[in-house]
Amino acid sequence: MSLIAQHLLTAEEFWQLPETNMQRDLVRGEIVESMPPGGQHGAIASELNAQLRAWAKAGPKGFVGVESGFILGRNPDTVRSPDVFYARAERIPTTGIPEGFWELAPALAVEVVSPSESAADVRDKVRDYLSAGTQLVWVIYPRSREVMVHTPDGLAKTYSEGDQLTGFEILPDFTCVIASLFE
Repeated sequence: MSLIAQHLLTAEEFWQLPETNMQRDLVRGEIVESMPPGGQHGAIASELNAQLRAWAKAGPKGFVGVESGFILGRNPDTVRSPDVFYARAERIPTTGIPEGFWELAPALAVEVVSPSESAADVRDKVRDYLSAGTQLVWVIYPRSREVMVHTPDGLAKTYSEGDQLTGFEILPDFTCVIASLFE
């Protein structure tokens, strides 16, 4: 039996690939494809994005966006694209918002869980963000209408739709009634 060495992609090679209809991440040099998100997923991400953008523009600035690639690891490379993210103003490159992938970890990464995602898939994303330096990860579960908040200290806390989500130190003075994400 012979072993064939598999070529692991770099973030730069991944960036050069042609676009497809599938969602793609680069995980430790390997492409991981998933189905595009459904309508509910997009509505939740859009609502949270709008709330975070209004907060950032009124206060600490920075950049709030959706589905942009972040290089979270090298050799082998990992590129993840959170559904919604916040990058602090002081971390944005002097050249501005990059045309390609961000070469930093977002301060906040938000994942809206799709029906096709397994618990292991979600856990891997959270680990990748936190190990790269993301300070806050919110995982939104549309079916149960809950948000699980992960922090670098390894703690996770679940909030239900009657609760308010706050930004902790990362997003000073940000609050969001969780139920508003599902309206």
